[in-house]
Amino acid sequence: MSILRNLARRKLRTALTVIGITVGIWALVVMVAMANKLSTIVEGGSTYFRDKVIVHDSTSPAFSYGLVPVPVTIAGDVQPIPGVAAAVPRVLLLLDPNNPGNAFRPPNFLVGFTEGADGGNETFPLEAAQGRPLSPDDEGKQVVFLGSDLGRELGKGPGDTLEIRGAEFEVVGVREPTLMFFDTSAVIPLAAAQGILRQDAPILARVGLDAGSLVSMVVVYPEDGVDTEELAVRIETAIPQVRAVTGAEYDQQFGSALAIFNAIILSVALISLVVGGLSVINTMTMSVAERTREIGIKRSIGASQGRIMRELVTEAAVMGFIGGVLGLGLGVVVVEAGNEAGRASGTFLFRLTPEIGVFAVAFSTVLGAIAGAAPAWRASRLDPVDALRYE
Repeated sequence: MSILRNLARRKLRTALTVIGITVGIWALVVMVAMANKLSTIVEGGSTYFRDKVIVHDSTSPAFSYGLVPVPVTIAGDVQPIPGVAAAVPRVLLLLDPNNPGNAFRPPNFLVGFTEGADGGNETFPLEAAQGRPLSPDDEGKQVVFLGSDLGRELGKGPGDTLEIRGAEFEVVGVREPTLMFFDTSAVIPLAAAQGILRQDAPILARVGLDAGSLVSMVVVYPEDGVDTEELAVRIETAIPQVRAVTGAEYDQQFGSALAIFNAIILSVALISLVVGGLSVINTMTMSVAERTREIGIKRSIGASQGRIMRELVTEAAVMGFIGGVLGLGLGVVVVEAGNEAGRASGTFLFRLTPEIGVFAVAFSTVLGAIAGAAPAWRASRLDPVDALRYE
């Protein structure tokens, strides 16, 4: 209680200091939640591609949604290569060509493949939260299995119909949330996806080609113990017209960009915290000056230097703690409001976890203690006689 009474002696100064810390922690919470959302997207993709080799046209950039189709026969050419457990043709398109997504939300994908063609090598099986996933018997049918975010965005569930590129598809299920790009994907049988791919292909590429002759890529599952980098080299050597990319390229392409973005937004938050720390130093310095005689009295009746320092550092830490709690509360409000605003479109800008909240409050408390340490150290070193004479 004595600590709170000391802080209440100069209510305006203490309030301004707490506000400075609050703003800094608010910025930290919001920025870290934003960075956490982006990291979740990138890490999800990294996990998915880690044990696979993606084979597509040699002229297409890596992870380019299969802009240039390839013959489906490439899957048969890849399968005999040593180290290949399964080679699965796949179609990957934008569900809406006019909506490529943004940095905080992957685009809505249209994915086509034959369920079960991976031979049990897929580590991310289709799990339904509602209805059922696709099955091998669905090949040739007009059915769709929606990701969790996409189902919520479209307001569709099992039994509903969904128009995709002018064709009607029956929704058979909605996938469990994965916090990955699966959440914004619509999965349909391979034959139906190939028909849509043929419509999107340049007209010269469509001449004389039936719908089942093209795919966007071939997903290769390595045998146990096979290095994906070495397998990619084997595939490119055996089939010169393709490019084989691995999870390492995904990490290099997206991980480096994410690191730069995270560094920028976290720097902004840390600048705010530095300003809050300086305000604590200023407040504690003024407090020590005003309480010099009081400190002298405490020292003259036996208070040790350590006790004086602990009292003042604790006061600074309490200010940091109060500012941290208020900043966390304000950050939660902003994060929830931002996510709620984007809920209709499926765009969630932030991902706030309990760990972020604990870190924010702990950080502000430690920041306050560190900022108050220098004024407290000087106060503990005051000579009792000189302190009693201070006017």
